[in-house]
Amino acid sequence: MPNLPTSHDPLGVACSLLIAAFACHAALDASQRLRGAGKRLATRWWLAGSLAMGTGLWGANFTALLALTLPIPIGYGVGLTAASWIAAVLASATALFVASRDQLAWPRLWTGALAVGAGFAAMHFLGVSALEIAPAIQWNRQVVIGTVVIAICASATALEAFFLARSTRRGKGFRLASAAVMGGLICAMHYAGMAAASFAGESFCLSEDGLSTRNLGVLLAACSVGLVGAFELVAHLEARMRVRTASLSARLRSANDRLRQRALRDPLTSLPNRLLFDKLMAKALMRLAAAVADGRDGAKVVVLYIDLDGFKPVNDALGHAVGDLVLKEVAARLRASVRAGDTVARLGADEFVMLMECETALVDPVIAARRIVEAIGQTIATPQRPIQISCSVGIATYPEHGPRERLVAHADAAMGEAKRAGGNTWAHFEERLEGPRPEMLGLQNDLRFAIEQGQLELHYQPKVDGRTGETHGVEALLRWIHPEHGFVSPVVFIPLAERFGLIGKLGNWVIDEACRQVEAWAAEGVRMNVAINLSVHQLRESDLVERIEQALLRHNIDAEQLLCEITESVAMGDVKATQAAFSGLAHIGVLLSIDDFGTGYSSLSYLRRLPARQLKLDRSFVMDLETSSDARAIVSAVVHLAHDLGLGVVAEGVETAGQRDVLTGLDCDELQGYLFAKPMRAHEVLPWIAARSAVAAVEAARISAPARASALG
Repeated sequence: MPNLPTSHDPLGVACSLLIAAFACHAALDASQRLRGAGKRLATRWWLAGSLAMGTGLWGANFTALLALTLPIPIGYGVGLTAASWIAAVLASATALFVASRDQLAWPRLWTGALAVGAGFAAMHFLGVSALEIAPAIQWNRQVVIGTVVIAICASATALEAFFLARSTRRGKGFRLASAAVMGGLICAMHYAGMAAASFAGESFCLSEDGLSTRNLGVLLAACSVGLVGAFELVAHLEARMRVRTASLSARLRSANDRLRQRALRDPLTSLPNRLLFDKLMAKALMRLAAAVADGRDGAKVVVLYIDLDGFKPVNDALGHAVGDLVLKEVAARLRASVRAGDTVARLGADEFVMLMECETALVDPVIAARRIVEAIGQTIATPQRPIQISCSVGIATYPEHGPRERLVAHADAAMGEAKRAGGNTWAHFEERLEGPRPEMLGLQNDLRFAIEQGQLELHYQPKVDGRTGETHGVEALLRWIHPEHGFVSPVVFIPLAERFGLIGKLGNWVIDEACRQVEAWAAEGVRMNVAINLSVHQLRESDLVERIEQALLRHNIDAEQLLCEITESVAMGDVKATQAAFSGLAHIGVLLSIDDFGTGYSSLSYLRRLPARQLKLDRSFVMDLETSSDARAIVSAVVHLAHDLGLGVVAEGVETAGQRDVLTGLDCDELQGYLFAKPMRAHEVLPWIAARSAVAAVEAARISAPARASALG
């Protein structure tokens, strides 16, 4: 009896080819995203890509089967149909796994192609077997072998395309062409396999009551197109998110670069600031040590300290805008007066410093000093009137005027001698110019007993809300009132405490005293937040969090009323210790702040790793806000980026109404500085707040009175 005649619907053939190409395109997209992704994300893309590719190719295979026309009713067994789908997904997973390796050598390529090709061949023959024809389908062995060979070649082509899409930047054209070729090979495998099948004339379908052709068609359309389409949509959205993330990262890098530049450069003159100058001088001294070791006698490092004579009257009489023009012109003249390898920096106000590296004793710093004095003495043109000023220059040489850590101080002392000589001149450092140094040993011994003898106290500086003007918090600042020396600056005794191991004892006292004062204010009916400063030594103490928590419980105050400030240089200098301390403090509810932000490392990427709630801008950012557009742009960038990261911003060092207005206009959250109040004793805080509230109420009434009168009239 002759075999049953077979034919294929052209529309079904075209649909199977399109679905196969669509699935291969999704798989190429997945393979491209495997590169550069983290382990967890790469695993997710691998699983999603395997599911999309396997389901798509399985759908293409069964679409081709649906295109087969037989003169008998047919259906598909559920078990073999499901097994065919599993084989397709496993083969796809193997293909993406092999292509995700760092290298795709020929042995690995063809080993993978054999495994993947076998999987796709199994998918096809299991799908055909799902027809459950009786008597059994007759297979042409040679054509079956050819079908398997086509499957292996198609798999090798797919693996190579996946690897190329993953390892290099390929355009859409490459992916479309590769998807079309792979889809065509997969379909070729199917139709070659179908050519190997013969159906006896008396054949009938045992699975006629299984999955009908119509039901399977709906299932294929829903699963294949829906799943692969959803994958492509997710991939498209993920690509857009990557572009957006890259844009945000670029903005963060740009702001970080500007902050780093701001941290190392004077915003007015663009000269190096003290921080950068110290780094450059340290490198110069290292090069000098190497030169001396090489036997180059006469090599030296020279520091020239330059201070303008009579600059204050310029600011007082003509205003800070003219003063800034003068400082810019002075900076330009200093740059023009030095050698190519010399460094000029601005230390602050009208003080500049120059660093010279002299390879031989023949280089005379006096020549440089004379050139500077002559250049500064020339008339400076300003919009109001020509100005003529002079300068005094102090010269200190290393190693002649060492030690190295005192070199700048010695140049400063020599500059003072030049001023005492009438200014407009220069002077060398002499031993007699160094003033008496404090007796550090006796001072640190006194510091050991300062707590027991009641010499320490906390002063509090209010922080004003930038929007409402209200005061809900203060910063606690440690003060030492010595019985003999009077007020001892924290700049003196804090380094002493750190050097001689007393900082932990002082820090514990500050924590307890601040909490005690908050409790005392609460007893008077005022809820107050207080900020304290933590040192790097406290961050490294394992019981810091426990001690702070005990202080909070002892004085019965909420953890959110205490804010711990850590300077940026400390926070970024030891990120591991900072992270551990911040995490512990955040866990108990204490608020955290990065102090002096912008003066140290300025690494914005670290902020995402630290659970800080607030950034505190250093006063150097605030100083030039009224006159420098660069300063305003940087502060604006910091405020907006901080708000985007969910951080509040506090500006310290606010001394003028103009600075206040600029900061409130930039949406700065809190302001702190002498414009509002100097640090005060605890008993002065509440009266100050009451007086400020009364003044604010009177001012509000004065402003609203005309409006009420207008309404009544």
